[in-house]
Amino acid sequence: MRQPLVWIAVGLVALCGVVAIAGANDRHGETVSAADWAGGVCGAVGAWHGEIQAIVADVRNAPAKGVPSEEPQSETKYGGGSGLRVGLKSAVRATNTMVTAIDDVGTPDTPQGAQAAKDVSDWADATVSNLEQAQDTLEHKPTTIEQALEQLGGATGAIVTTLTSGVKTITDVARLDPQLAAAFRDSSTCQQLRNKEHSS
Repeated sequence: MRQPLVWIAVGLVALCGVVAIAGANDRHGETVSAADWAGGVCGAVGAWHGEIQAIVADVRNAPAKGVPSEEPQSETKYGGGSGLRVGLKSAVRATNTMVTAIDDVGTPDTPQGAQAAKDVSDWADATVSNLEQAQDTLEHKPTTIEQALEQLGGATGAIVTTLTSGVKTITDVARLDPQLAAAFRDSSTCQQLRNKEHSS
């Protein structure tokens, strides 16, 4: 088993840990302080971000297209795809876990709190949908090498795109009102997320 797969497992454990902590203090549908909400959201997105990074690294390190796979029955005659299928499955699972964690954080008690919570939730739901659509495209067996490459490129792009969309959503939400901006700025968890994004 390649080392990146180990990091995927570690990332999933970390993300599940975030959900377990959130679940123990489930505030879904409740109003919470801006600081608690920012810290909870950044914690969920940060754990998810690390998991997606590990998945991207694993997909990029997968054997070149055309190299025999460990799962030949799942391959086409044009090769490639099994590692990406595994990656997309892990990405969907990680994103669903993040959705639960975000929902459990509650709604920030600020003038734009309800809108902020909705924007983050909508982004998380859309991310799940996009990854599931990319996953579905790989189930249609290509008939030409061009179709195979298009499928693989689109699916890989879907995973990579999620990395930047998460932090951008957090940045946009922080601009909704000064209280949220201050909460995101002062949260050590959000600072770690920003540092992670800058170093990726």
